[in-house]
Amino acid sequence: MKDVDDEQRYRAAASKDARFDGVFFIGVTSTGIYCRPSCPAITPKRANMRFYPSAAAAQESGFRACKRCRPDTSPGSPEWNIRADVAARAMRLIADGAVDRDGVTGLADRLGYSERQVNRAVTTELGAGPLALARAQRAQTARVLTETTTLPLGEIAFAAGFASIRQFNATMREVFALTPSELRERVARGRRGEPPGPGTIRLRLAYRAPIDLERMFRFLGARAIPGVEDASDGCYRRTLMLPNGVGLVALRAGGGGAGFVDCELQLEDLKDLAPAVQRCRRLLDLDADPDTVSGFLAGSELLRPLVEACPGRRVPGHVDGAELALRAVLGQQVSVAAARRLGTRLTEVYGKPLGGLAAAAGPGAAGLTHCFPAADTIAAADPDSLPMPRSRGRALVGLAAALASGAVSLDPGADRDEAEKQLLALPGIGPWTVGYIRMRALSDPDAFLPTDAGVRHGLAALGAPSDPEAAARQAESWRPWRSYALQHLWAHLEQAKETS
Repeated sequence: MKDVDDEQRYRAAASKDARFDGVFFIGVTSTGIYCRPSCPAITPKRANMRFYPSAAAAQESGFRACKRCRPDTSPGSPEWNIRADVAARAMRLIADGAVDRDGVTGLADRLGYSERQVNRAVTTELGAGPLALARAQRAQTARVLTETTTLPLGEIAFAAGFASIRQFNATMREVFALTPSELRERVARGRRGEPPGPGTIRLRLAYRAPIDLERMFRFLGARAIPGVEDASDGCYRRTLMLPNGVGLVALRAGGGGAGFVDCELQLEDLKDLAPAVQRCRRLLDLDADPDTVSGFLAGSELLRPLVEACPGRRVPGHVDGAELALRAVLGQQVSVAAARRLGTRLTEVYGKPLGGLAAAAGPGAAGLTHCFPAADTIAAADPDSLPMPRSRGRALVGLAAALASGAVSLDPGADRDEAEKQLLALPGIGPWTVGYIRMRALSDPDAFLPTDAGVRHGLAALGAPSDPEAAARQAESWRPWRSYALQHLWAHLEQAKETS
């Protein structure tokens, strides 16, 4: 969707094409509002339409958010997950709250560029700089807290990252054309169903249909570590280690039609709302463009039946790159069930108890008691005391030490190729582990695991050559979407086992 010109954008808006929501935004000069392409309002005259690559760019140009289509809640642009350049890496970090926590200086340091270079790259791509993008996200965070909690508005202002209540009020009026009090009253008048419990933030995570949430939850459930995760009754729940504290999340398919995932959060620190939301989006690959991916992979004679049967196949990501990497080492050369048992034993000894948050969450916590052990905790452990073979214990502690020291970075803005080199240089970390980390921790759409048993068996079940060299050659024609092709192979194998 990157190379779309203004005439194509106009046609997308005229046809109310939801696939373009989040890819671009429309400023309407006659009304002073900006919308998503699928806005149900009457399409404006072409002469009155301006197109922007981000909500922040539209806001910087003086447009306020449409109250009808709520463009600030659109799915994220799929480009930022796909691309590996500095603008995409910056965008992933900004969405994770890096500017609010560390400023533009901290963002530039994590990217390895100067502030000037980062500002130029981001502004060129998105029509607004890092500060404007962070401001737009801050306004959305404040809106969610205003509409879904009963917290005093003063607390919301600082939790969302505003420097003062005056700045909070001014920004909300400018972006939404409503004061915070008016936003809250407007939602209260239209609220249906039971309000969320104390301390619960309830929101909807938008995506581009179709999506295979049922298989996604099964995949996560099969790997769920008791106490850290739970997948039951059509809901996936887990604990979260966030920049300012811990959290709990529950995710389930949205009611009343497709287009969003229901999300409930309990957070130790409300400043973690934006990072928690973005990590949940990466976990479920909600910013993917399924039409583009499926349209490309359907060109493969081998994959076409699988893609046509499930065009909404996604790549399960993760909420914490370091946790996923450590769990990938646990899964080396063992079954999924065995890796889960090792993770359970490791968590029982080294995991961080939730404490007061678990008690406050009540029955909804579904037995969640711990966060997965942090890298610095495992780095301090004696490898010989870990409940696993000595060589794997040493590999685990070595990886944890590299993650804890910053020698290896797996945050949302990490350079995927550089991370691969760093990981392969560590003792006991091989190509399968690195490929799995690229696919799930770094949301790489083009990772592939030619030596993986599931890939080989999946290819064999389709009647294709399945040795690693043949698998790698076959996968070359699936670039740049090999991660999605791999998920189709795994899912095909799962279905074959279920029907055998």
